[in-house]
Amino acid sequence: LPRMLNRELTQLSETSRSGNQVSEFIANTFLEKQHDVEILSPPPKEKEKKKRPMSQISGVKKATQSPGLAPASIPRFGVNTPHENQLAKQFEDIDRWGMDVFKVAEYSGNRPLTVIMYTIFQAVFTDLEIMAALFASAIHDVDHPGVTNQFLINTSSELALMYNDASVLENHHLAVGFKLLQEENCDIFQNLSKKQRDSLRKMVIDMVLATDMSKHMNFLADMKTMVETKKVTSLGVLLLDNYSDRIQVLQNMVHCADLSNPTKPLELYRQWTDRIMKENFTQGDRERDRGMEISPMCDKHNASIEKTQVGFIDYIVHPLWETWADLVHPDAQDILDTLEDNREWYQSMIPRSPSPSRGGGDKFQFELTLEEEEEEEEEVDSDLESPIEDESQSAGERHRDSSSPSLSPDPRSSGRYRPPSPHPSRTLSLASMSVRSPNPHRALASPGREDTDRDRELSQEGD
Repeated sequence: LPRMLNRELTQLSETSRSGNQVSEFIANTFLEKQHDVEILSPPPKEKEKKKRPMSQISGVKKATQSPGLAPASIPRFGVNTPHENQLAKQFEDIDRWGMDVFKVAEYSGNRPLTVIMYTIFQAVFTDLEIMAALFASAIHDVDHPGVTNQFLINTSSELALMYNDASVLENHHLAVGFKLLQEENCDIFQNLSKKQRDSLRKMVIDMVLATDMSKHMNFLADMKTMVETKKVTSLGVLLLDNYSDRIQVLQNMVHCADLSNPTKPLELYRQWTDRIMKENFTQGDRERDRGMEISPMCDKHNASIEKTQVGFIDYIVHPLWETWADLVHPDAQDILDTLEDNREWYQSMIPRSPSPSRGGGDKFQFELTLEEEEEEEEEVDSDLESPIEDESQSAGERHRDSSSPSLSPDPRSSGRYRPPSPHPSRTLSLASMSVRSPNPHRALASPGREDTDRDRELSQEGD
């Protein structure tokens, strides 16, 4: 899988400057790096750095709730809020994929995680694995500094030194999460036996470490293997009769949830995109101020938000969720349908490349696919205008009408735009995206003849 992804990313990077940026972003984030050790002589007048003591675990705050608070006085949702009725209304949809977490944040005084976890824990969950998955999900990003692992490594941060450059943030989240359990009246697992606590801790560690995005391709490959195993069993089900298989499903479940923003309703997805891009741009500003090379998609002056999302879905999110949908078929079908609709919307929002006459030589041109190839196809097939394009455009307009102003592209656009194929290196037609098949979640992954030949070549190379 990493070799196949590298091959497609290489093709993407050759299409344009923005294609190269998206390719670099995906490679740096979701592929493990092979570090070459280079021994350099120190500069003759290098200033000796001040020695900094190794600090203890940071990010742990004292509980604000009074230790003597009687159980009867605990608020209904774990926090004091005048909006309990509104929260209760929101939690009627707590099992629905598109629950509006931003409304929950508004009604809870910006404490959505607390009220959601409190509500879930009130249900009758006695299974240790479910408890571990819930706890891992709750702490998997606790005390996140808003920068990437690579930024912490490149700046020789204390966290990078403490965790030896290995899954720096993930290890920090775990340390803070378990340290919080040691605070007074905070040990929610105090009634578990020693054996149960040890088992829970191991599962939580395994799940949170699996959220390191550089491990993405490894987990995806393992899950694909599990799906194939399921298909060849006589009953078409997985037994999951050992720890390795069971924790693998839990790891991938948490990983899917961590990469779930593009699968949410468009209005929620766009809000998450805006927040993440603001965070990226803040890191880029810090890198610029330090004279460092700016990380991919962190330069606010030339990052293409809409193209980043299309590439993110094509190369990372869709393959992951498609595999998960196969594993739990048919329960994730609605999620996958929403993902594909969102992908089409962001594709339709990609601006046309400005003509050379209007833009100067230094002006950044938005471009993801081979423009020349599209122009040739349009010349050959100019008389084959499909009504499906109008349907696709109308669908995009329906999405745009419900969207709020944000960093994401302005929903109002002039002129017609023909979205390119879902995958830059594939030859799917627009019709294959618009027509629902009996198994829609396979639509984007259905290979054309070129893909079949390429997969056969890769298979032979692997053999």
